[in-house]
Amino acid sequence: MAPPWTVLYLFGIAIVACAEEASVYTVPPTTFGANGYPNWGAGTWPPSTVGVPLVPQQTESWILSLLDQFDPDRIQSTIQTLVNFGTRHTASTTTSTTRGIGAARQWLLKEMTALAAPSKGLIKVSMPCYEQPAVPADGIPFAVQLCNVQAEITGAVDPNRTYVYTGHYDSRRINNSDYENYAPGADDDASAVAIALEIVRILAPSLAKNPPASSLIIAAVAGEEQGLFGSNFLAQTLKNASVDVQGNFNNDIVGSGSNAPFDPMNEHTIRVFGAGTDYLTLPAEVIQEIITTGYQDDTPARHLGRFIQEVNAGAAQVTDMQVALIYKPDRFFRGGDHESFLKAGFPGIRFTEPQEDFYHQHQDPRVQDGIVYGDEIEYVDFEYTARVGKVNLLSMLSIANAPGTPSNFTYDTEIGFLATSESTPASFLENIIKLYWNTDPSDPLLDHYEIVWRPLASQQWTHMLNVGMETTTILPISKDNAVFGLRAVGKNGMKSPATYALAVASQYFG
Repeated sequence: MAPPWTVLYLFGIAIVACAEEASVYTVPPTTFGANGYPNWGAGTWPPSTVGVPLVPQQTESWILSLLDQFDPDRIQSTIQTLVNFGTRHTASTTTSTTRGIGAARQWLLKEMTALAAPSKGLIKVSMPCYEQPAVPADGIPFAVQLCNVQAEITGAVDPNRTYVYTGHYDSRRINNSDYENYAPGADDDASAVAIALEIVRILAPSLAKNPPASSLIIAAVAGEEQGLFGSNFLAQTLKNASVDVQGNFNNDIVGSGSNAPFDPMNEHTIRVFGAGTDYLTLPAEVIQEIITTGYQDDTPARHLGRFIQEVNAGAAQVTDMQVALIYKPDRFFRGGDHESFLKAGFPGIRFTEPQEDFYHQHQDPRVQDGIVYGDEIEYVDFEYTARVGKVNLLSMLSIANAPGTPSNFTYDTEIGFLATSESTPASFLENIIKLYWNTDPSDPLLDHYEIVWRPLASQQWTHMLNVGMETTTILPISKDNAVFGLRAVGKNGMKSPATYALAVASQYFG
């Protein structure tokens, strides 16, 4: 039997004719963003009769005031000091006081300790080390002592929940085994280490009044260029201590927005790379379910990226930046320290400048055929690096002072689906979704929960619904047309990243 309505498309107008009434719907025109790309991917469909459009969450004024304290001159000074050590190759000398990775880490330890002093003991600085065996194939020809330099801030409310900033302080040349010759490593990755020191400096005098609710670690790690050794040492140490790491903010090559192909917006854009299902440490059947049900873009790493993108959008007038979330673990055939955290089962993302400059990365400094090569400081934009620092500190303080990311978010497979028998209730056959979740009323930060959703073609959440402290809800939205998330909202209004839904039968919750 034909449906009691027909649809005619005439000159771009969809005319819906029904048996009892007729209505005219005009398809909205395609609009274009600042980048020139059309905004037609998600369109205006599916329509939603519940919830409200999602507006980026706002940031408390005390956090915004800290962002203005990033100092490009201090960033320049830090990068220049690290470059002056000549090489920071993981296997370089540790006996000199002026050259090599040993001198670099001793300076970092002294500098970070001095910057932390105004915290009056609330920032604990340390240099954990271990003996790294030789890995000649990866550029470590003999055993070395490998050390990270890190600052730890214990959370005032939920100290085991932890967020980790990483940037690596080692450097390299074209030949990754060359541990003696000049390897300045200004952008890769002294730029990120300079941000780390700025974060410590800015936070130190503010902690007595505004301690984070959960814990922060700001780390300069070693051995990245030879195999992510320092970050793996840190991630595994935290995992073995049962620390609840809910996010790694890895910064690597964050020193310039001016590389070719150049566009002025590049100077105000930072890429955030978020891994998909390939790094999930879940049973294979669960990963297959995530892919089959359309949640492959809703991994913890990509939800962390969405969180960063959203809070930055709400504070863009201060950061002067936009966040481009990239659905990849990293760049083309590349890797970074966030992978150590992903492999340990922790969410992790990577910040990287919008266009890399391969003339001045992993190069032997030289002039060849009139072309200048080498990762020298003159190719770093200190104002840009300061803006990247603002995005990091904004995101870390926002997430650390929000409730933790919820868990056990599921939806019913029997409701809003085909009948299983003649006794299937008629209400089960509607295009609806029934969601379930566990609440945590013991969380002193928690005020209520929010359901968020978006069309599958949209990268960012488009709608939200306050569900209070309930444990279930039904939404009149087809499971086929949208993906759903759950996030916790604090008494201070700060919101956690969302968590993804897994399909279960209604009996799952008894």
